Amino acid sequence: MPANALGRIGQIALTVHDMERSIAFWRDTVGLKFLFQAPNVAFFDVAGVRLMLGSAESPDVKPTGTVLYYEVDDLDATFAMLRDRGVAVADKGEPHFIARLGAKDLWMAFLRDPDGNLFALMAERTPG
Repeated sequence: MPANALGRIGQIALTVHDMERSIAFWRDTVGLKFLFQAPNVAFFDVAGVRLMLGSAESPDVKPTGTVLYYEVDDLDATFAMLRDRGVAVADKGEPHFIARLGAKDLWMAFLRDPDGNLFALMAERTPG
C-alpha cells in the first residue's frame, strides 16, 4: 500500500445521550463485544473495527448522521432477532433489495439505536 493510501477503518464514533443505556443496547441487545469504558466514552469490537460511543456535550447535540453498516450472513434472521429484542425499525427499514452487484444482489435493513442513530444490516444474496 502506498504511504499516502488510506487503510481499513479502525474506529467509528457515535454520539450518545445516555452512556449506560447505549452500552446496554450495543452489548446486550445487539450483541457487540464490549471492550472497555473510560470517562465519557465506551468501546466495542466489531470484527476488528472499534465502535466508540462518546457522550454528547449537551442534550441539544443531535446524532451526527453516521450510519454503521454491518455485514450479516442471514439478513432475515438477524433482523428478526433484533426487532424481537425491541430494536426500533427505521421507516421502510424492513429487509429489502438495494442493487444488483454482478452475480449477487445487495439487500439491507435499517434500524435505530436509543439515540436515533441509524444502523444497517447488509447481505449479498444470489438472485433466484
